[in-house]
Amino acid sequence: MVVLPGDIVPIPESEQTVRVGPGLRQDVANIVVAKAGILKQSVTGDRVWVEGNQRRYVPQLNESVIGIVTAKHVEGFRVDIGGAHPATLGALAFEGATKRNKPNLEIGALVFARVCLANKDMDPELDCVNPSNGKADGFGEVKGGFMFKCSLGLCRSLLDPKNPFLQHLGAICPFEMAVGMNGRVWVDAGTPKQIIVLVKALLGSEAVPYSKARTYVKEFKSDLTSVE
Repeated sequence: MVVLPGDIVPIPESEQTVRVGPGLRQDVANIVVAKAGILKQSVTGDRVWVEGNQRRYVPQLNESVIGIVTAKHVEGFRVDIGGAHPATLGALAFEGATKRNKPNLEIGALVFARVCLANKDMDPELDCVNPSNGKADGFGEVKGGFMFKCSLGLCRSLLDPKNPFLQHLGAICPFEMAVGMNGRVWVDAGTPKQIIVLVKALLGSEAVPYSKARTYVKEFKSDLTSVE
């Protein structure tokens, strides 16, 4: 369902508390659309949001992001996540971090983190642990590889469990990838050439329907498997 700013969204029927996500705002007893896009609802019916293909990132709680360290101080780091304001990453917001054992991130380092505080009146805050178990679970500094920028819509597509492009590409060339909801994707593979080809393939997949994924990926097979 396509919605426009100002539209009133009917509150979904759910026994659980309904959470309002990106693109929507609470106006007294109504949920009002704040940006144009497609209205989405979670499978459980307890969350609604508007999905639009934009480039400007607005931090949202619990979203994964890829940030660039721009400054460091005693208590932590300042990180650029592509939003209106830089985020704060505490020195103790890592698995196993203590006052005596703190991570040493250099300026310019890439970090895969989770938004743990998102408030319009405060700078966003990040951490690098899974709140359910206190483990890193993939969060932390990412080294090597290549980070590229893309639309927020492509990031959501790459995080879709049904995305066939990643399955077909992975069958041809093993690679690692971290996707941030802030329009940044990090990719690492065996050779620089494979990384370049993978980036090109992923960027181009945004305009290709899922039904043509296998045919599309075959175009990159020779470049991904050639040995130099």
